[in-house]
Amino acid sequence: MITITAIAAMMASRVRPGLVRRGSPASPGFSGPGSSGGPSGGGLMAKVWTPSSARSRCLSSPFRGVRVDAAEASHYARKMGIMRNALAAAVVLMAGLLGGAPAALATTPTAVVVEDRAGVLDQRTLLPAVQATDFYEPTKVAVYTYNGTAADNLNEEVLRFARTEHPEWISADGQKWADGLFIFALDPVGRHVGTYMGEDRKVSPEQREDIQNAAKELLRDAQWTEGTIAGIRRGAELINQPWYRSTAFLVTAWAAVAAAVCAAAAWLIVRWRTRVSSRKELARGDASYASVSMDLQVTELNASTIPESSRYGSTVLEKHRTFVNRYGTATELSNQVHALGSRDLSRRPNLKLVRSYADAAAELDALDDVIADTNALLNRGSSWAAAWDRQLAPFRNDLDGVEDLLSQRRAEGTSATAVALRSFRDESRRNMERWSTELADGSITPETALDRLRDARTHLSELLKNHADTLIQAFARNEKEAGLMREEMDSAQAGTKARYGRTYEPSILGTVYPSYYFFSVPSFNTGFSSGVSSVSSARGGGTTTGYGSSGGSFSGSGSSSSF
Repeated sequence: MITITAIAAMMASRVRPGLVRRGSPASPGFSGPGSSGGPSGGGLMAKVWTPSSARSRCLSSPFRGVRVDAAEASHYARKMGIMRNALAAAVVLMAGLLGGAPAALATTPTAVVVEDRAGVLDQRTLLPAVQATDFYEPTKVAVYTYNGTAADNLNEEVLRFARTEHPEWISADGQKWADGLFIFALDPVGRHVGTYMGEDRKVSPEQREDIQNAAKELLRDAQWTEGTIAGIRRGAELINQPWYRSTAFLVTAWAAVAAAVCAAAAWLIVRWRTRVSSRKELARGDASYASVSMDLQVTELNASTIPESSRYGSTVLEKHRTFVNRYGTATELSNQVHALGSRDLSRRPNLKLVRSYADAAAELDALDDVIADTNALLNRGSSWAAAWDRQLAPFRNDLDGVEDLLSQRRAEGTSATAVALRSFRDESRRNMERWSTELADGSITPETALDRLRDARTHLSELLKNHADTLIQAFARNEKEAGLMREEMDSAQAGTKARYGRTYEPSILGTVYPSYYFFSVPSFNTGFSSGVSSVSSARGGGTTTGYGSSGGSFSGSGSSSSF
């Protein structure tokens, strides 16, 4: 019999509603952009975990996996009397509806198999989190990642991999996924996510989409590990879900109080997440602002010796003339955000203010580095070699990314435009060595070296545009689709930070020329992926359920979608 002991205990002790968290108490580590921790386990090696002994416990209330952090949210509780009243009404309602419901068992996975072929997962974070996730029935969890393309069919790739590497994932008759199995698949390059289940673990198409959507926000932010964990946890909530935990039941049971409870909980969670984001942005801004403040006199000294006769030097000096005013603006923003209290940091308008401060300070921090490099390089100071190497870095990174771009499936890696890119890459690497040598022995001036670097990056941009035409021609079925893809490629090159995450390039060329002047390899990948997604949506292909031409008669439960 279902009891309401846990709920009654909450109400009797008048626990204040706080931050609602699911899963294990230990939050998974961050593995997105800027993380210092990298994936462990070598990428290509599978990791398997099997519990030494089965762990099972009876869940006596619908609040399994929820813990309340009253201390962190106590200052909200005084305003939330209506939520407690709503919960009290819910207790009465649930007591009547759940009187004859059977107990639900929670059991951790029977095994966890990780095949991180893309090398993007932090398995030190992933494995403990998945191992601690409760399912309603004993379930084997498999995680598979690989680097594909936006045009790939992830379902087909997962089936191909299972047939080749893990035939035990497939039923004996070869037509379904094995019983007791839940597969979470990820393609971080092609930007696809998929979920697949054995016949005794399958869910509805809508629930499969729900599981994938639970991971997408994190995956869009390149938080591969956290996104995978979120998807698996949502799968655990839906796979073999008891009737009294189903959406239909909850809609019926909570119809009278859902609006009040959900609004209050959402209000708390949004404010908590806003406060956390505000503090992260504040720390980012403070680090940049402190760096700029410490180097303020040095920056002024560097600017005073940059030759105005240089085309590059004069443009950097124009940027410097606004430096003092921008520093004053950053100081005002710093004073404003540091006057905010903890409650103030929980408000969305103030998060925007803190982010403005962080962005302003970060741009100043990058600009003072460029001023220092411009002075060192143009005047051939003692640190000119390091300054020159920093100017080469963006171009070198693009050249290093060419092979990854061309080696993906359906990247037309043997086309004439691909051959031209590889040839230019090899030639440019030799040229960079020659330019550095000539700069060191005085055969060329720093200005000539920067001119050559600018011309080389411009030529790479043209070659990337030519290859984009090749890919568009191969993928698009008509001129309308080709136009959609070209529009996305153009937007990626000229896109804003808000849409594509592009920031100011801390280099002399990045300061002299606008961000859209050069077409980089990352922007190319983003544009092509977005173009394929736009075309797929136009074709009505948001969710893919088939297993492609190689799937044959296989009809296992599963689907994939883009993010």
